[in-house]
Amino acid sequence: MSWDPPRRCLLMLLMAFNLTQGDPVKPSRGSLLTCTCKGPRCRAPTCQGTWCTVVLVREEGRHPQEHRGCGNLHPELCWARPTDVVNHYCCYSSLCNHNVSLELEAYPTPEQPQGDSQLPLILGPVLALLALVILGALGLWHVRRRQEKHQGLHSELGESRLILKASEQGDSMLGDFLDSDCTTGSGSGLPFLVQRTVARQVALVECVGKGRYGEVWRGLWHGESVAVKIFSSRDEQSWFRETEIYNTVLLRHDNILGFIASDMTSRNSSTQLWLITHYHEHGSLYDFLQRQTLEPRLALRLAVSAACALAHLHVEIFGTQGKPAIAHRDLKSRNVLVKSNLQCCIADLGLAVMHSQGSDYLDIGNNPRVGTKRYMAPEVLDEQIRTDCFESYKWTDIWAFGLVLWEITRRTIVNGIVEDYKPPFYDVVPNDPSFEDMKKVVCVDQQTPTIHNRLAADPVLSGVTQMIRECWYPNPSARLTALRIKKTLQKLSNSFEKPKVID
Repeated sequence: MSWDPPRRCLLMLLMAFNLTQGDPVKPSRGSLLTCTCKGPRCRAPTCQGTWCTVVLVREEGRHPQEHRGCGNLHPELCWARPTDVVNHYCCYSSLCNHNVSLELEAYPTPEQPQGDSQLPLILGPVLALLALVILGALGLWHVRRRQEKHQGLHSELGESRLILKASEQGDSMLGDFLDSDCTTGSGSGLPFLVQRTVARQVALVECVGKGRYGEVWRGLWHGESVAVKIFSSRDEQSWFRETEIYNTVLLRHDNILGFIASDMTSRNSSTQLWLITHYHEHGSLYDFLQRQTLEPRLALRLAVSAACALAHLHVEIFGTQGKPAIAHRDLKSRNVLVKSNLQCCIADLGLAVMHSQGSDYLDIGNNPRVGTKRYMAPEVLDEQIRTDCFESYKWTDIWAFGLVLWEITRRTIVNGIVEDYKPPFYDVVPNDPSFEDMKKVVCVDQQTPTIHNRLAADPVLSGVTQMIRECWYPNPSARLTALRIKKTLQKLSNSFEKPKVID
């Protein structure tokens, strides 16, 4: 279905007012409930939780799917009213979700007017909405003028701290909004009204990951899957930094995680920090390598695409559509995602550093969190890094990228031989190494991960292993650049395509 631009604007206004209704039943205190469990993630016919749930979800192009299980987190999901995409039901007694059947809201159908007596009832709301659209357009023009002058995140619109920019490479619905007449006209993203509503129209479906930063959920927006990263309150600076970078820098690239929205909202008497991005079902490279062994061709595909992403971050692009140079500062296999086309994209810019040659300004941000100790370069571990020099941060990315390449080559099959997945330095430090553990291994003992001899038997992978060693030079300035890594990997990958000469 497609709508003309005025009807799109009217639809977005109605979405803004269609939030939730009613209050959930309060769970009683006591022991955990036994609930019916039915769905792809169930390991048994029953589960235990604080309450029982039934979720009915319709994804694009599929019939509605019903999931039964237990709830322990995010009770605010029980508050949501049914929509044409998702219906979430909660109850608070054992096996109370066993025989519950849910239905989705039907698509609204316009009613035919019944005589001239109803004309004022129709014209009144329409004229009011048109007035709101005009006022909204004037407000948007004023806000964009202020944002261009101050280049800040916060506008004069008061209570809202929602910041949203959609990627041109986003899902079809977002693409329709960007191409419609309801955009700001500046090419900078979606209008403010849509910014206020997109994040609030996302229905959380399932938790797909947890960490020190918080949780990652798969959500649905108009039947299309999105990823929702919910930051913990102690990691607010990472959320703010990532939001700031995505909203001030044009990072549209096939191998950089696509950004959709950022939202600070109050739910269930607590503040939640949401970052909404494209969803990639394969998960992180860390997860992917534990499940999959790699043929050399696929290993090169993953490596080349990750190198393209790092080279794009590191380079400064000049011009009106340019970008500053960016160093990631927390590069690791958990922060690299695998897309459906088996290319990588880099995620998590919460620690990123930006630099512009024109102003020679180094923007380090205000985040007290440090990177992952296992992937820290020797100059970081012995505290010799020049924090006032942007090149120093790029060199630490190269060290970490060499470790990611080592993880990929370890899972690559050569002559029928492959190794189990292990993280870097798995054989010399504990599972959660301390700063001192890593400093002793990397700086004092000057150890690097062992590269298996089987890789030398493959002419392409032997070139990759030589490049990995050049990423691990103790002297930071002697390490390869991201652009050189990208070009070398592309050359090695292209050698697969050349026909073999038969004598």
